[in-house]
Amino acid sequence: MSAGGNGIVLKDAREIEKLRRSARLVREILEEVRARLQPGVQTIELERHVEKRLELAGAKPAFKGYRGYPCCLCTSVNEEILHGIPSSRRLKEGDIVGLDLGVVLDSYYGDSALTAPVGKISGEAERLLGVAKEALELAIGEAHLGNRVGDISAAVQGFVEKNGFSVVREFVGHGIGRALHEEPQVPNYGRRGHGPQLKEGMVLALETMVTAGGPELRIMPDHWTAVTADGSNTAHFEHMVAITRNGPDVLTREWDKVRAGH
Repeated sequence: MSAGGNGIVLKDAREIEKLRRSARLVREILEEVRARLQPGVQTIELERHVEKRLELAGAKPAFKGYRGYPCCLCTSVNEEILHGIPSSRRLKEGDIVGLDLGVVLDSYYGDSALTAPVGKISGEAERLLGVAKEALELAIGEAHLGNRVGDISAAVQGFVEKNGFSVVREFVGHGIGRALHEEPQVPNYGRRGHGPQLKEGMVLALETMVTAGGPELRIMPDHWTAVTADGSNTAHFEHMVAITRNGPDVLTREWDKVRAGH
């Protein structure tokens, strides 16, 4: 571990492998939760599955207790941008659900998110999910040595707005390691050539948060759930990416590789 300037902590190869294990676990559990999305399911049932899986894996939840958040999993439905709290709410056909999960395994954090449909969804909702997911791929494509954080931000903003959607500005991506949130912050808007330079050993949690309407949001009375001010649908995707001399290493894709090998 070394300092990368601007409060950024650079990770060595051993630390990146520990982060890869955490990333693999968080993605595996998220995919299990995704498979349970169907009409009639209560979001608290998804939380209970996560609790059991973390216990079996010998891991701890990263979110539960963090600044007072009450659950392991965030379940954000339709107009809820993020930090939706699992409850007795039952999912309905046509809903889209943002699933955000963080874990701690062997003192290193894993953090990932995806948005998935419940049954058949509208064409507009499908397009929203597609644009948000593609925006994340574009962000990853900018995660090369020598680029700057602003290059990632500008790529996301340009693509999302070109497609008629908006990026959330109040919440951002971030560094990750032995802490859930490390420097640098990675907004979904910005200018190329600006922000910290990307260096080998940086690990970023890149996350795109896209709304079908305007970018404005409000916080619900539970003090956690962020919703769009205009009630429009939202989509949220997140991958952990290590900056290497060979290009971006997407740590949260390792589970997909393991699954394919089976």
